[in-house]
Formats: sequence, C-alpha cells, structure tokens
Amino acid sequence: MKKRWQRRHVTEAIARGLMLFSFALVAGCLGLILWTILRRGLPAMSWAMITQTPKGGFYLGKEGGILNAIAGSLYMATGGTILALLFSLPIALYLETYVRDSRFGDNVRLALDVLWGIPSIVYGAFGFTLMLAMGMRASLLGGIIVLTLLELPIMTRSMDEVIRRMPGDLEHAALALGSTRFEVATKVVIRQMLPGILTAVLLAFGRGIGDAASVLFTAGYTDRMPTSLLRPVASLPLAVFFQLGMPYPEVQNRAYASALILTVIVLAISLGSRLLAGRLSKFVVK
Repeated sequence: MKKRWQRRHVTEAIARGLMLFSFALVAGCLGLILWTILRRGLPAMSWAMITQTPKGGFYLGKEGGILNAIAGSLYMATGGTILALLFSLPIALYLETYVRDSRFGDNVRLALDVLWGIPSIVYGAFGFTLMLAMGMRASLLGGIIVLTLLELPIMTRSMDEVIRRMPGDLEHAALALGSTRFEVATKVVIRQMLPGILTAVLLAFGRGIGDAASVLFTAGYTDRMPTSLLRPVASLPLAVFFQLGMPYPEVQNRAYASALILTVIVLAISLGSRLLAGRLSKFVVK
C-alpha cells in the first residue's frame, strides 16, 4: 500500500514538472519573440511610421511610413471577418440545432476541421485561380474573399464548440414553451453564448490580419492607400516580409517596427474582446 502511495506521488510530481516545463517553454518563447520585436522595433518606431505612406526611397532607408499597410490589413481582415460571420453563424446554429450528433453533422465538422488545417498558401493559390477565372486582378476584393475562405472554418468550428457547451435544459425549456427550433437558435442560443461567439470571431480576425501567404497572390501590394475594392492593397505581414528582404539595416529595423504595430493591434483587439465579453456575460444564464 505504501509503495503504491509513493508511486502515485512520484507520478504526480513528474506530471506537474512536465506541465511547469511546458508552461515555462511556451512563456519563454513568447517572451523571446516580444523582446526581439521590442528591442529592434522600438528604436525604428516613429510617428511618421503610422501616419505616412512610403515616400520615394522608403525601401532604401529614407522617409515614409506604413499607413497604407495598416489600413489595408484592417480593411481586408474586417471585410473577411464580416463575410465569414455571415456564413459561419448560420452554419454553427444549424449544426447544433438541427443535425447535432448525426452522421451528416459529423461529416460537416470533419470537413471544417480539414479546411482549418489547410495551409494558407493553398487558399491563396485557390483564390488566385478563382480570380483568374472571374477575370479579376489582385485587389482588395480578392484579399477579402480569400480571407473569408480562410476564416470560415476557424470561426464555424469555434462557434460550434462554444454552442455545444450551452446547457441543454435551456433549449428544452424553450421548446417546451412552444418555441420553434429557429426561435431557440436566434433568441436563446445566440444570447446565451454571445461572449463565446465574440471570442470565435476575434480568433478568426486575428488569424486573418496576420496572414501573409493567402493575400500575397490575391491582394497584391502597393505603396498607395486603399481607395477601391478593385485595386491592389498593402498589408502589414507583407510589409514586414518585403522590408526584411532589403539589405539595409534601417529598413530591416522598420520591419520589426511593423511587426510591433501588428502585435499591438492584435493585443488591443484581444483586450477589447475580453472587456466586451465581460459585459456581455450578464446575459448568460449561469
């Protein structure tokens, strides 16, 4: 009995040590990434970086900024997220309300999981082929379309998992009162799971605004501000990529400053979503 007790405690100590090691490893990698971005990006950061577009000789270390890339990333990610939400929420509600754990529902979830795991460069190639078939050129609209395809499985599966956690008693009570399944989905499920749905939306938004491979072929790149859905548009990930490829240290440091701006945007969205989710949680029945 004593040996068994000692063995369980040794096993528990080993498991706890592995968990602490994993946490320290992940936290250390995150800290190293942030430190590298801050160390090289802060010295190159300036007000002109976020308020000006690239001037002549910007990629040679001269004046200018990346306002065009900031605006382009926000336009593409916002447009793609809105379109993905219009499709994802009905799909997630349908999976939970009508098909649930049926074979058809499982197949749809499997397909979404496969789409989630497809590399973003494949979405970019597919979007580029689709644009050629439609006679489109690299443009803001092309970037929005491919980001919609990229975010759709992420948002749908995240919402599906959130909605499946809703207490079944709420749905049963609504049905017992004479509500239809559609009314339950739109008036009970959405209101109950609103904080989780918001988190799923922002998770997909973060993936979209930080993706470079999918918009490389579809959105193109330009030093101008986005003025039309049918014109090329810049993005922050591609700005980082192009600036790092320059042989000038000043331009390379600006790439880290661009990465810092992108990180701050994602962090601000995450913090804002937490505050908003906290306020929306008052609608949740606990």
